Amino acid sequence: MHCYDCYEEGVESVAVAVCVECGAGACPRHLHRDPEPVRRSSATGRVWSAHDARRMTCLVCHKSLHPDGR
Repeated sequence: MHCYDCYEEGVESVAVAVCVECGAGACPRHLHRDPEPVRRSSATGRVWSAHDARRMTCLVCHKSLHPDGR
């Protein structure tokens, strides 16, 4: 798979991830990585957190989701 944003720029580069919002392939230059907390519940109803996972979004989706620049 190739990076969609690079394709739009006329460049061909390999995607290293797929955006969880739009499904576009993204190279390291067009990728934003955020921690994603993983929550699991036990049989007793208690909720505990494991280590954070990763949430990969392309820069276009990241900017639309976080217009404040976060």
